[in-house]
Amino acid sequence: MNRRELFSLLAAAPLLRGQASQPRSHLRAGLVAYTYRKELEAKTLSYEDLIRKVSALGLDGLDTTVYWFTDTSDRYLAGLRNTAYKNGVSLYSAAVRVRLCQPTTELQKAEVENARKWVDVAEKLGASHVRVFGGTVPKDATEQQAIGWAVEVLKPAADYAGSKGIMLGVEDDGGLTTTAEPTVEIVKRAAHPFAGINVDTGNFPKNGYSQVEMCIPFATAVHLKTKIADASGQKVEADWNRLAAMFAKGGYKGYLSIEHEEPGDNLETTLPKLASNLRRVTAKYST
Repeated sequence: MNRRELFSLLAAAPLLRGQASQPRSHLRAGLVAYTYRKELEAKTLSYEDLIRKVSALGLDGLDTTVYWFTDTSDRYLAGLRNTAYKNGVSLYSAAVRVRLCQPTTELQKAEVENARKWVDVAEKLGASHVRVFGGTVPKDATEQQAIGWAVEVLKPAADYAGSKGIMLGVEDDGGLTTTAEPTVEIVKRAAHPFAGINVDTGNFPKNGYSQVEMCIPFATAVHLKTKIADASGQKVEADWNRLAAMFAKGGYKGYLSIEHEEPGDNLETTLPKLASNLRRVTAKYST
């Protein structure tokens, strides 16, 4: 080893020690539009207004729950893209009502077409991610049968999404995907590079942190709740620093987005505090 190589190693040593003690990643702070579901549904808040709110909160992106789009015309979607660009906000995801678990070939084909339609909307919106649901387990069906049916929809849907560079994220959100185990199995059996898990940290009924940890290797996007389930199933305050550290350690790079569902909270006073906390923890674990 010559002197130059020795000096290079010595210079790198503090950085390497820092990486070993604190995992680094590339996390971004966002908001899930569902947080403002009441206002969007009542039409007291437009999506353009919401985009400006996200910018004012200092957040990077918006997960666009599509239920409250005025329409899906090219003109409307282009307007949202333009508003987002002017406000420094990424419309990174479209959350849609696609339900993977369909028990017949005909229903599976119809749901694939439904997924294709929303992938096209996401492409026009400029989103590189689409959130889908696992769906319910039909009466008298086994979980394994339901997983197989879900895979039959997810694979061709991901083929189409992948042709446009768009990821599909299966959310843990009741029914077939109530817990991490079947959610992970759907994605593993699909074995598709454009299919993963939209991890909702507050939806698991028990053992929230360990359930989240199981999903991290497959995470495509994250909905961050203020509550998380403990071992008994009680909802307790979520430790966002702990969750961010878990995602960073697992190699996740992407959005951690606030999805606030606590009743009675005044969003105008609560969200700025949540956004400040989220910006802090995402910066802490980002390069």
